[in-house]
Amino acid sequence: MDRTTEDVLNAVGPRLRALRRDRGLTLADVAARTGVSQSTLSRLESGRRRATLELLLPLARAYDVPLDDLVGAPRTGDPRVHLKPIRRFGMTFVPLSRRPGGVHAFKLLIHARPEPLGPTPQTHAGYEWLYVLSGRLRLVLGDRDLTLPPGEAAEFDTSLPHWLGSADGGAVELLILFGLEGMRVHVRADPHRPSQGGGRR
Repeated sequence: MDRTTEDVLNAVGPRLRALRRDRGLTLADVAARTGVSQSTLSRLESGRRRATLELLLPLARAYDVPLDDLVGAPRTGDPRVHLKPIRRFGMTFVPLSRRPGGVHAFKLLIHARPEPLGPTPQTHAGYEWLYVLSGRLRLVLGDRDLTLPPGEAAEFDTSLPHWLGSADGGAVELLILFGLEGMRVHVRADPHRPSQGGGRR
């Protein structure tokens, strides 16, 4: 085994221990999440057990990190995110992140229409944060009907009935962060500050 590979493998244990402690987990917690025994996890962290793909895959899922981050592999290839737009419901979603799990980032374009569509609220598990880049966004959230101009942000639990559209039929561009239920961003909209667009957030 060459020295570089050996150094990479030797660094796996301390990296796994640091990830576990950062998340406030015990060996028993990680064992319950991964199905890997506590004794094996302990040997991995101390360097007495060599890391294998079979062991690292469930740990990557449990810690919600790419496999490369567990082994500290050097970045190779093209570092750019290759954007693949998704078109549906008169909108174009452009993924801005490719990390599995966790919070996902999108740029959303709501296309201009001669006559704005009527709202059709939907619900699903998760939490969403959005920021209007251009245009005037109509956000229907439960029994509230809000208009957000450029520069305004909102966040909400997506288990509430919600709908996004254009407030005036023009195109709207916005950034969206979406995560599973319970995963929230730290910036909060002030619910008492009047919106410039006539609604309240």
